[in-house]
Amino acid sequence: MKKVKVGVVGYGVIGIRLATGVSMQEDMELVGVADVGLTLSVRALLERGMPYDFYLAVPENRKQLEDHGVPIAGTLEDLVQKCDVILDATSAGVGAKNKELYAKYGKKAIFQGGESTEVADVFFHGYANYEKGLGKQFLKLTSCNTTGLIRAVDCIDREIGVENVMLTIVRRVADPGDYHRGLTNALKVETVPSHQATDLMLIMPHVKATGVLVHTPVTHGHFISVNIKPKKDTTKEEVLQFFHSHPRIRVVRTADGFLGNASLFRYARDMGLPHSDMYEIAVFEETVEIFEGHIIFGFHVPQEAVVTPETMDAVRAVMEMQTDRLEAVGMTNKYFNLK
Repeated sequence: MKKVKVGVVGYGVIGIRLATGVSMQEDMELVGVADVGLTLSVRALLERGMPYDFYLAVPENRKQLEDHGVPIAGTLEDLVQKCDVILDATSAGVGAKNKELYAKYGKKAIFQGGESTEVADVFFHGYANYEKGLGKQFLKLTSCNTTGLIRAVDCIDREIGVENVMLTIVRRVADPGDYHRGLTNALKVETVPSHQATDLMLIMPHVKATGVLVHTPVTHGHFISVNIKPKKDTTKEEVLQFFHSHPRIRVVRTADGFLGNASLFRYARDMGLPHSDMYEIAVFEETVEIFEGHIIFGFHVPQEAVVTPETMDAVRAVMEMQTDRLEAVGMTNKYFNLK
């Protein structure tokens, strides 16, 4: 089996997970990862014995890396030339600049949610609009919150149809280990509608959506409360069955000890999952209800890892590894052991 050659540019919170994700896909080959210098992630990569080849994006930092014993396989340009597709997980704005290099060599590239939508040919989600990404050169993923939100809304929409969505997002303020947001004891409210609601409508234009977002000083995960007006009447039991049937949605119960974000983080860690990550969003069963014909539920979004499966879907789309949506996401799920 000829494997698709993939490179990861930007070896940070998301890039680390994309590299792991590619290495788990048996029909993909991770050529290497690229970053700008001796970050903590690169130090950890060295201490792990360099399981991936490292390419340096900023040549001026070569001596610092070599002095610390980091073997350098080449430049960012070298990595790009060796790959079929690049997964760009750099900081917002950097990917748009890197796009010029990818275009120079006619390479396909997939950007993360921090980039502007204009950077790509298609704003992409594996379950909701896989077909639109087939054969395209540049795709952009939805943000972590939007990725999880669309999973849940698309799951219901394909079963009974969705007319509109109202959501409230309790958003973690920073990733674990980040200090750039400072130490805080405050909530911050953004204006309505949140970008997740407008982004959902870009991916699913037949659905109306609006919502509010509140930043909160935690680091492990977001919580989204959703109110859906379906096109057909349904029951709580049916909705739970829809969720149980979706490989990227995990239904959990507070009665079993899943009290919130910290419970889920600990559970993933205790399971020994890579990077202590859970790829599924987690719907709390006790929050699912039918009220005046509306479906109400709440779920947890593991922000560091949730986009990883959809990024693998994007590789399958641009490389046309599978042209059927369910076959493509099914292959990704298989290699991630999502059942």
